[in-house]
Amino acid sequence: MSIRCLNPSILACAGFRVEWVICPSLWHFQFREMKTEFILSAKGSKLFTCRWLPRGRSVKALVFLCHGYGMECSVFMKGTGIRLAEAGYAVFGIDYEGHGRSEGRRCYIESFYALVDDCVSYYRTVRELEEFKDLPRFLYGESMGGAVALLVHRKEPIDWNGAVLVAPMCKIAEESKTHPLIENILTKLCSAFPTWKIVPTKDVIEASFKDPGKRQEIRQNPYIYQDRPRVKTALEMLLVSMDLEQRLDEVTLPFLVLHGEDDKVTDPSVSKALFDSALSFDKEMKLYPGMWHGLTSGEPDDNIQLVFNDIIGWLDKRSKSVSLDEHADGTSQQHL
Repeated sequence: MSIRCLNPSILACAGFRVEWVICPSLWHFQFREMKTEFILSAKGSKLFTCRWLPRGRSVKALVFLCHGYGMECSVFMKGTGIRLAEAGYAVFGIDYEGHGRSEGRRCYIESFYALVDDCVSYYRTVRELEEFKDLPRFLYGESMGGAVALLVHRKEPIDWNGAVLVAPMCKIAEESKTHPLIENILTKLCSAFPTWKIVPTKDVIEASFKDPGKRQEIRQNPYIYQDRPRVKTALEMLLVSMDLEQRLDEVTLPFLVLHGEDDKVTDPSVSKALFDSALSFDKEMKLYPGMWHGLTSGEPDDNIQLVFNDIIGWLDKRSKSVSLDEHADGTSQQHL
């Protein structure tokens, strides 16, 4: 049994399962709250969802979070949800199957496109709610979540007012190209041992998050996957990156792409390729000297504030100027 309570410790003593689902704050004298809910996927898996809603003010627009590989929304992306809700946005997150608090084998991606379908279904359900149906809507993807956001856009090319893409996984940097032999080996291994955790990789947390204190907090998050990638998961991510790279010119929605110049996880050249190839009329790229992969969660506080100022400024401008019916396909400029 799950109960929402301002003081979970009281009910925990009585044997109830309690979650911190109400998160009030006094930043700028405004409040917002986080609510959680489990939904069922098309295959019947329980998927964890969460939302942060502004309080005491009208909602500017909807923002849908797409988290990265091995990550989750309720703890790791809480800072993003809070900041955007504080700025007046209704923010919605979902933990993919096998990620975070959702059901499924830990960090096992059997089909990347099925994962995207789960997101599309949940996002559409939220967008169709009476209180939200007339509001602008934006995708927000970090790292692998950038690939998810772009694939959601591909499935619904005229349904979105824009996307914020933070160090997105949408192409394989030239120096990181996989030899065809490796791809062939992964494919053969998948047929027999798809869930094996044997794919060698660097310590992604160590390489992503610059600030040692924040890095340690992330390591202590029990919902984050920190083991080796599974064979099938690695192959799915490789194939999706290759697919996106070949079809970057199909990106037409307005977007802001942000990247740290010292990112060692996804190369900044990936964002440059997206910016150069996308057919969007309204596109913007920001590079941050000296910053790493975790722009919104692993940098010193001043750097994180700078990044969010850019994100919120971009969203504010387009939330005020867009009309969904006229501009969701990105075929015209969306500036006042």
